Amino acid sequence: MSDLLDTPVPPPLPPSPAAPDWQPLPLRSASLAAFGGAIAGALLIGGAFGALWVVFDLPGRWWGAAGMVLLGALIGATLAFRRQRRTYWRLDAQGLGLRRDLLWQNETRVPTSRVQHLDLRRGPIERSAGLSTLVVHTAGSRFSAVTLSGLDSADAERLRDTLAHQLDQDDDAL
Repeated sequence: MSDLLDTPVPPPLPPSPAAPDWQPLPLRSASLAAFGGAIAGALLIGGAFGALWVVFDLPGRWWGAAGMVLLGALIGATLAFRRQRRTYWRLDAQGLGLRRDLLWQNETRVPTSRVQHLDLRRGPIERSAGLSTLVVHTAGSRFSAVTLSGLDSADAERLRDTLAHQLDQDDDAL
């Protein structure tokens, strides 16, 4: 039993990537994600618990339901904000890398040789915040695309142009 207590605990993972070339998304993208997360949390989490509060006729029936909607909005906003703040990207000679984590860690690598074409999307809210979404379509099935939303517009254009230039160079080499 004492062996279990003496076993060293591995150190926790660092909150940000160890390599210095990983770039975080801008803070305003996390704020925008928090707004969307608040709406989703209010509808999904708050709506479900608020409805249960009313159905089971718990104390403060309508006030409790309203509290559940507010709590759901707060949970949704917090999760969306933290997930966006823990999303990193990098572009190197091999291609595009994405690193995301909140509860589960996800690292995606898109080699330049697999890129088919690139899209930039800017909705009205993203445009007003100076943000863009980069969509990297890869070789494979119909749904093989990697999306990175919340990029600064200048970074998104630079990533698109750099990846496209690398694609053109690879095509010329063939």
